[in-house]
Amino acid sequence: MSVGQFVFMLHSHLPYYRKAGMWPFGEENLYECMAETYVPLLNAISELYDEGIKAKLTVGITPILAEQLYDEHLRQGFVEYLDSRIESVAKDLERYPDPEVPHSQHLKYLAKYYFDWFNNIKNSFVNKYNMDLISAFKKFQDLGCIEITTSGATHGFSPLLATDNNLNAQFKVGSDTTKRFFGKKAIGCWLPECAYRQGYEYVGKDGEKHWRPAIELTLQNNDIEYFFTESHVIEGGNSIGCRRVVGVYGNIEYIPLPEREPTGYDTYSAYWLPDAQVAVMGRNDRAGYQVWSAADGYPGDGCFREFHKKDDKSGMNYWRITSPTTDLGDKMLYDPVIALNKINENSDHYTTMLYHQLNDYKKATGKEGLIMVSFDTELFGHWWFEGVEFIKQVIRKFHQYVPQVDRMTAGEYLHAHPPTEAIQIPESSWGQGGHFYVWNNHLTEWMWPIIHSCEKRITAIADRYQEIPEDKLLHRALNQLARENLLLQSSDWPFLITTWQAKDYATDRFNEHVERFSFIADMIDAGSIDEAKLSELESIDNCFSEIDYRVYVSIEEGVIPQQSKKLAPLYVD
Repeated sequence: MSVGQFVFMLHSHLPYYRKAGMWPFGEENLYECMAETYVPLLNAISELYDEGIKAKLTVGITPILAEQLYDEHLRQGFVEYLDSRIESVAKDLERYPDPEVPHSQHLKYLAKYYFDWFNNIKNSFVNKYNMDLISAFKKFQDLGCIEITTSGATHGFSPLLATDNNLNAQFKVGSDTTKRFFGKKAIGCWLPECAYRQGYEYVGKDGEKHWRPAIELTLQNNDIEYFFTESHVIEGGNSIGCRRVVGVYGNIEYIPLPEREPTGYDTYSAYWLPDAQVAVMGRNDRAGYQVWSAADGYPGDGCFREFHKKDDKSGMNYWRITSPTTDLGDKMLYDPVIALNKINENSDHYTTMLYHQLNDYKKATGKEGLIMVSFDTELFGHWWFEGVEFIKQVIRKFHQYVPQVDRMTAGEYLHAHPPTEAIQIPESSWGQGGHFYVWNNHLTEWMWPIIHSCEKRITAIADRYQEIPEDKLLHRALNQLARENLLLQSSDWPFLITTWQAKDYATDRFNEHVERFSFIADMIDAGSIDEAKLSELESIDNCFSEIDYRVYVSIEEGVIPQQSKKLAPLYVD
């Protein structure tokens, strides 16, 4: 007998790194995540399927990440990256054991471990997946192992975009891109940074009051049926703050939202939003915290691989966390066998914990509940090296030992258990404080007038060319202008500035896209397109090959439905 449902959601996203540096910021960041997260995740899904187990993971792949995974330049670059890693660790095999180096026999063992590991990743990528991870994800989607969700095209911070046509462009281009790569439209999405705003009234230039629709209206217009949010957004109370605890986050002034009264709602079910036929489901706080917290969750255990300490010659991670207070110089050597044993314990604990959560909820309420957990995919493998094995073991153990918990993708859950209530959620995000501070503060406030100015300029240009021009060069320029506009809107740039992870790099990247946008717009306005320069920009920023610049034509007031449904709309399958 079922005690409830479990939805495991992974949000995969990286900014646009193509031909924009290598290390410490640039393409190598993508290659690391491909090697440590995306290929191992596909291998885990594949191994489970071979065992007769469908993973039932909800896998969000942002459109800009999908573009990079499919890109030929980056595919070749990934093979070159793997070859360089294999070459580096092969040199460690030659220099160990070294009688002058303590524990060098164990270092040789670890070098052999990584030599085999990188060769296995390369073999999987080249031979098993034919250097095409997008097709591999699509295969497992079509087999019913995973559900793929979409997002804003370049992960633009939705609530702070000034115009509805720019907001719509993020999700329309994103949705169309997901369909192009995976063969069908995604019915779910990840709101970039979980950032949400309600509809609001404003006074226009005409002096009249106007209504700007809530974000879910844009989602509905793009056939998106659901999205995810944080637990505090549903439940009220205090916001928890930063979700990305594992890894280099940087120091941010913590400014929490004012404490909200408890709403009386919980995250054990999904809800309709009042203004559109779009559902929202909140992350289960207890189940999520157990995994993402470096301090109190599984990833912080001392036996797991240390992310930050690397060998000064090969760059290999030969050490373990040891303890949170241990200096990098005092870290103990890593032991994969001990780490694997700990993963076995963690997955036992997690499956048992979730079963009891759902069972207790059913006993208390008399109804089955939902546990939805959502994480950055890159937590598993990249930051928490053993994390993909954790996912695989959790799925396997639920399948073998805890059939009372129904593992479902998010879409499957909503179709089987449509919401029965509507809820109004507040302006919110996953960021520290639960609001928009991480993306709009004294370090980043200079960016938003520029973004808004570009929004207005591309709208004006698109309005002048509502029919595709016969001049093919002009048409190319208009489409490249649309690409640059999307890229400059990426929420990654203000995020990286605020966190000081890559402040100068993010500033430069933002300014580069603004400069490219302005250059192209000036050429269009002057009626003189420099084909050589345009071709150069097209060769660098070549994402969204089928983009139609007319997505930026003005949206007339009233085109977006302006409903205010206080009762839950009927669910239509």
